[in-house]
Amino acid sequence: MRVNLLGADIDALTMEETVERVAGLIRNYRPFRVMTLNPEYIYQAQFDRELLDLARRADIVTADGEGIVWACRVAGYPVPERVTGIDLMLRLVEKAALCGWSVYLLGAAPGVAAEAADRLCRDYPGLKVAGSYHGFFQEDEEGRVAQEIKKTKPDLLFVALGAPKQEIWIDRHLGKTGASAAIGVGGSFDVLAGRVQRAPHWVRRLRLEWLARLVRQPSRWRRQLVLPLFAWTVIKRYKLKRIAQD
Repeated sequence: MRVNLLGADIDALTMEETVERVAGLIRNYRPFRVMTLNPEYIYQAQFDRELLDLARRADIVTADGEGIVWACRVAGYPVPERVTGIDLMLRLVEKAALCGWSVYLLGAAPGVAAEAADRLCRDYPGLKVAGSYHGFFQEDEEGRVAQEIKKTKPDLLFVALGAPKQEIWIDRHLGKTGASAAIGVGGSFDVLAGRVQRAPHWVRRLRLEWLARLVRQPSRWRRQLVLPLFAWTVIKRYKLKRIAQD
């Protein structure tokens, strides 16, 4: 089932259901896109129709973060749980190691994707890494990068270019890469490579991962300003509208 939030359709799936949905689509041998939708993206999409269209064209859209889960609940269309980019990536890598799928890592600074791939190979024995490439390429090099990926014939392509750049890249080039599926995973490679430390599990359980990121990376404060704007947009669109109608 899909629910609509601020014009974007989100799949009301658990993590395990999302993994199984991806597995089923891979078996269909048709290229498809997975978008992990966060509050920053959907707020920007209210002012940029292209971003909203990208979300609508995605084959699977997950609730990336507690902000989206909260917003869906306020809107009256609850989703079962958050399905974040890094957690979904790890579950898909685990599934890939079991099913024999190959994965390709694209993005982050030079050397980071390769380090992340090495870490995944250690943690998931039997994983097939088709290749990796950094994200510091120019716009006129995008086609060449897609062709290099195509030579490796990956099943899963993880793209860590940051939103919305990664979603735009996937939309433009997925068909040229030969990959069965592509998913934008933001800063996941930096975490896997050990360049950035993720918040402890207890912090994530308390739904305060956003605060831990801000403490560790104070430069994120401008990005975090979007969160109250997003919350107000949701309240105005759904809660206040219901009150007015009553």
